[in-house]
Amino acid sequence: MASQTNKNLLFLFGFLVITAISVAGESKPNKNTTLSASSKAVVRSSCSSTPLPDLCYFAVASIAGQNITSQKDVIKALLDVTAYAVKESYSTVKGLLITGIGLSPRANTAVNDCVENIEVTLEDLQGAAAKLLSYPNGGTGRNHAGDLKTLVSSAITNQESCLEGFSYDIADMVIRSIIYTGEVYIQRLCGIALALIKNMTDTDIANSRPKARPFNKRKLEEATMAAATDKDGWPCWLSADDRRLLQSKSVQPNVVVAADGTGDFTTVGEAVEAAPKKRTERYVIKIKAGVYRENVNVPSNKMNLMFVGDGRTKTFITGDRSVGGNEDMTTFRSATVAAVGEGFMARDITFENTAGPSNDQAVALRVGSDKSAFYRCNISAYQDTLYVHSKRQFFVKCHVSGTVDFIFGNAAVVFQDCDIHARRPNPEQRNMVTAQGRTDPNQNTGIVIQNCRIGATLDLREAEDDFPTYLGRPWKRFSRTVVMQSDISDVIRPEGWHLWNGNFALDTLIYREYANRGPGANTEFRVNWKGFEVITDPEEAEEYTADRFIDGADWLSETGFPFNLAL
Repeated sequence: MASQTNKNLLFLFGFLVITAISVAGESKPNKNTTLSASSKAVVRSSCSSTPLPDLCYFAVASIAGQNITSQKDVIKALLDVTAYAVKESYSTVKGLLITGIGLSPRANTAVNDCVENIEVTLEDLQGAAAKLLSYPNGGTGRNHAGDLKTLVSSAITNQESCLEGFSYDIADMVIRSIIYTGEVYIQRLCGIALALIKNMTDTDIANSRPKARPFNKRKLEEATMAAATDKDGWPCWLSADDRRLLQSKSVQPNVVVAADGTGDFTTVGEAVEAAPKKRTERYVIKIKAGVYRENVNVPSNKMNLMFVGDGRTKTFITGDRSVGGNEDMTTFRSATVAAVGEGFMARDITFENTAGPSNDQAVALRVGSDKSAFYRCNISAYQDTLYVHSKRQFFVKCHVSGTVDFIFGNAAVVFQDCDIHARRPNPEQRNMVTAQGRTDPNQNTGIVIQNCRIGATLDLREAEDDFPTYLGRPWKRFSRTVVMQSDISDVIRPEGWHLWNGNFALDTLIYREYANRGPGANTEFRVNWKGFEVITDPEEAEEYTADRFIDGADWLSETGFPFNLAL
């Protein structure tokens, strides 16, 4: 990830473009609107609670002619306007690829990143419109609300990801500036829609949540993981089929990948390519022991895929793409494995990027798959190891290792019972366990690390004093990260958290710690930022458990992976 200083320079360079989009954001409603008086009243009332009320009204009025009687109608109109803007942006970006004028190798990759992110954005908005149509009758109010917020939150994140791919060469900045206006306009419209969705759904979510369990507040240190289990120790709400899938030593796959030619395919990529599109049932790809040197992409139309390895010390998917080692590479595209299709699952596999500590950003695993889950997996690299890009994700009994910002992104993600280890970086580098990327205060995103072990690899333990290591730093303005009920070793510095750039985000971030243990868990000398807090009330901590934090967490019961919903 680039420094905030470089980003500021880029924003200065695009001053004229930024001015133009600011004017658009402050535009007054169209005086020629054909909205009825009653519709105008509903729109104005609904838009008044959004961050950009004038733009909200202007956008809805631009597709006047419909009868708007509720906040739900306003949201639908906004999603329609935003989808149209996305299509316009897509035409602009595709045009850059067609002409190819002025595109450096890096810019060409960045523009292709934009194409992918814009395509997913359109799918997200279409999905949100479909969910909205049946709200709240298409499921429980809580789950339906979680789906809506997740899809629109993802749409905002996708625009950021598009713009972040460009280098800081003058020619690449020019290309970025061409795209900037449309992407920021889409972000603003999505932010308005998200605020309205939150206003509409908060009551439903609150009413459908289970009440917090009683705690003995005098003995916070005794708070432990708790969940309803059956006689065999599994959560009662796991489906029978998925329990068998998880517990069975011999999972029946749909296809087998074997490097030695004894399976259906010799590469993982071939198996993914051959998998059915938009499948509603689980599709299992067995990956036999071996080292698979390839970059694998699970696109949005490959749904409900599951990778099953022979064990994380036996099955490896490995690559070495990096921003520092490849002139045409972006962080987004560097991933050894990128999982975007909804419902992706993996178990007993190692995902790694071997580019090393000197080649800047080099992602081992990028995840933009909604309702995705990983069990007993290793994710190993150096800078930017695990890109939890967007949507809802869950990691249990995994091992994640890296150096700078090695868990980063803007998903709603929970880590449970994982080993999270900093590695030895290059001289003069600092290790950051997390760099969370929330850009809108209404996004339902953040990183929660619960009942994990945060430590160091052997090579770092031998030189801990030379390489400061922190729990995280705020990549974006509303960065949100919570570490709770975890064992923190003394590799973490006493102040716990680190600056991104000066005072950036210190008042707006949400960093929390609760009931941690170990020599690195002492909060006496933690940072004194406005956005940092040590939680002492278990009921407040409940807000960050899987049951509360991942909106609509009922999907976890379909993974077959063991997990806990509460403290």
